[in-house]
Amino acid sequence: MRFYRPAGTVSAMTFDLDDTLYENSDVILTTVEKTHQALQDFHPVLQNVTLSDYELAREEIKYHQPDSVHDVTLWREKSVYLLMQKHGLSEQLCQQGASHVMSVFAAWRSQVHMPQSTHDALQYLAERVPLAAITNGNADPQLMGIAGYFRFILRAGPDGRAKPAQDMYRLAASHLGLPAGEILHVGDDLTTDVAGSLLSGFQSCWINPFRRNLMTACDARLLPHMEISRLDSLTTLV
Repeated sequence: MRFYRPAGTVSAMTFDLDDTLYENSDVILTTVEKTHQALQDFHPVLQNVTLSDYELAREEIKYHQPDSVHDVTLWREKSVYLLMQKHGLSEQLCQQGASHVMSVFAAWRSQVHMPQSTHDALQYLAERVPLAAITNGNADPQLMGIAGYFRFILRAGPDGRAKPAQDMYRLAASHLGLPAGEILHVGDDLTTDVAGSLLSGFQSCWINPFRRNLMTACDARLLPHMEISRLDSLTTLV
């Protein structure tokens, strides 16, 4: 554990999910592959649709409906619908197709490998301080077997703008009934987690399992209070 700022009292902790509590890249690759296959298989006119076509639809939704990007599930569903619409499918087929593709997405998105060390650390911490999750993503903590450790889970879209916006951080502090300065947020992203939590008045912990150099990281803007490479390092704080 490395400290960059004086740490204060830690009365609660909030956690990012993806790439903080588990490694996320493999499940994303698999989910994208399975989801795109479901899209192509839904109707003959979609057989030659490419991932680039899908990305163009995403950019179009982002341009015309910018608020959609705060809810990545909604953004994906709208993009799939638009792509089907552009290929001439009826409104009914677009609705059915988007629903089907999103069901495939949901089936694969939460099939992560959850390390036993994550379970052990979260259980230890949850017995001592309130824990909550704050995520921009759409993995399901219930399906991943970790929902029980958290008092509540906040998700970008339904619970406010995506991090680094302060919406969910402020809501978390309100739900916990604590001053923001007594809450430690733990996350892997130097922008959404570190800068976002600091600007919201939280203490910030950067989890850095791949040992990046904070001083040379291109996305570093603000110094966290502390840096760890292993989740169980947090057990020394409570």
